Amino acid sequence: MKIVYLDAYTINALGDLDLSILNTLGDVTLYDRTHKEQIIERAKDAEVILSNKCQLNREIISQLPNLKYIGVTATGYNIIDVAATKEHGVIVTNVRGYSSASVAQLSFSLMLSFTNQVAQHAENIAQTWPSSADWCFYLAPLVELEGKTLGIIGLGDIGKKVANIGLGFGMKVLANKRDLTSGGMEGVELCEIEHLLKESDFVSLHCPLTADNQGFINNENIALMKSSAILINTSRGGLINEADLADALNAGTIAGAGLDVLSNEPPAKENPLLTAKNCIVTPHIAWAGVEARKLLLRGIIENIKAYQKGTPINVVS
Repeated sequence: MKIVYLDAYTINALGDLDLSILNTLGDVTLYDRTHKEQIIERAKDAEVILSNKCQLNREIISQLPNLKYIGVTATGYNIIDVAATKEHGVIVTNVRGYSSASVAQLSFSLMLSFTNQVAQHAENIAQTWPSSADWCFYLAPLVELEGKTLGIIGLGDIGKKVANIGLGFGMKVLANKRDLTSGGMEGVELCEIEHLLKESDFVSLHCPLTADNQGFINNENIALMKSSAILINTSRGGLINEADLADALNAGTIAGAGLDVLSNEPPAKENPLLTAKNCIVTPHIAWAGVEARKLLLRGIIENIKAYQKGTPINVVS
């Protein structure tokens, strides 16, 4: 079985995973990165393609006669033309749940960046503290999470982990999801999104991107939020109208934003959020904890083994 991994760099950028284990599954070729125009040549003989971000559209799929299986090395599978794979009898699988803990952790790392200002106080400490007139100094208000209200939009696996951490900090937790009549959790109040935005000190996004919620964090909804509120997004960049958020941050309409995702990645230099006031941007790393990537690799292998046995799992096609 010929297996081609089109963008293996995404899972092993630090070289801390042993990808040679994939060789037990077949004849494996690993590419760090593959541009769109290289896909057909590199995958023309492959029965199995692994891809994280390389898009496989109808035109490409139709030119890969040996293709029988696509393993998406992530949870989201919008890079695949699923309708085309069905027509060509190609199985598509994804890997679910591998990064829930990692994403929840970064969500709170971003929140704590605003409440404790660790980086700001640690910067140039060797020069600033010895010359201080006092035994301690603080450069900005330091805020406790206990007693604050955390609003979570999307209460899936990640949202629930974020909620549990918030409850552990002593926060009041509100959540909004499509169905407010079921799927809640103890200690969390399900509510309409307008109420959540008005009441929350921190708003954290954990919902999938759909046609219905594209850019829903916009002028109208930002206006509902407290001027002291912090917005966190470790989900999908397209949930936010980036120009509206940048304007709100620069005007002080809300106090800050911590973003691990943007609408286009890598972003254009002109993206207004890269220079907006009180905006912390990290390069889509929430999923990339070493433990999460090990779980992802395990999931990739389990999916291929199940396919080889004729009993595929985690099928999305």
